[in-house]
Amino acid sequence: MQETLQDVGNPTGWTALLVGLAALAAGVGALRRPGIWLTMIQEVEGSPALQFLCGMLELVVGSAVYLNNPWVPSDLLTCVMKTMGGLMIFEALAILSLVDVYTQLWLRSLGNFHRGWAGITTAIGLVLSVLGMLRFH
Repeated sequence: MQETLQDVGNPTGWTALLVGLAALAAGVGALRRPGIWLTMIQEVEGSPALQFLCGMLELVVGSAVYLNNPWVPSDLLTCVMKTMGGLMIFEALAILSLVDVYTQLWLRSLGNFHRGWAGITTAIGLVLSVLGMLRFH
């Protein structure tokens, strides 16, 4: 008998909900305290220990998201979550290997579009949280 996603604990629902809640909280925090992400990126850029820690943490989280979500073309959320996990892995490797180049891209972007990124992050977090919760109806 073949198990369904529901039978194995609904990994897509849980990852969408948890990643969504994290993004929602981070976005709201950035909207409340403009410039906080800019400060964070500057601190990471200046500390090899933080660079390694951030890269490894994102690699672990991205791998968990990627590996716990199957590619099911008929289920858009599983595909979105698997893609998101893959992008997180790619970003983690960029942080670990090209942090000087990568942080400069973010520093320029955050300086000019901070509230925009915070709003986009909040919206993505809200959407993922709702879609994740809908998996548990």
